[in-house]
Amino acid sequence: MRATFVLDGTRIRSLDDFWRVLMDAFDSPGRQYFGWNLDAFADCLSGGPGAPDADDYVVAWHGHAISREHLGYPETVRQLELVLAQCHPSNRAAVEVRLAAAHDRRGQTVFDQLVEIFESRAPGVLRLQ
Repeated sequence: MRATFVLDGTRIRSLDDFWRVLMDAFDSPGRQYFGWNLDAFADCLSGGPGAPDADDYVVAWHGHAISREHLGYPETVRQLELVLAQCHPSNRAAVEVRLAAAHDRRGQTVFDQLVEIFESRAPGVLRLQ
């Protein structure tokens, strides 16, 4: 029987909230730490020591429409500004392009990125409800 981990979308108003809700949902002995950034999250969903097997669980994201709204363009702009402030000079131009697009409400949002990571790294696990 597959375990179901529930994300309460009503508690997700920022990317930091997503990490907290995710960790709360997976808070059980032996569960993998997912990190607090998109790259670490993608790596953890891809497998490795302690990572859950995608055949063993599903993630039910309840209230995902609320999360989609809060993880939309304003949060995407905020996250890209944080990245821009710390990124290597060789990456600044690419981040600035993504930031300009987010300001214009174009391109992927944080919500879109999270869903894409689930779909590409753990296909069939995510259930948007």
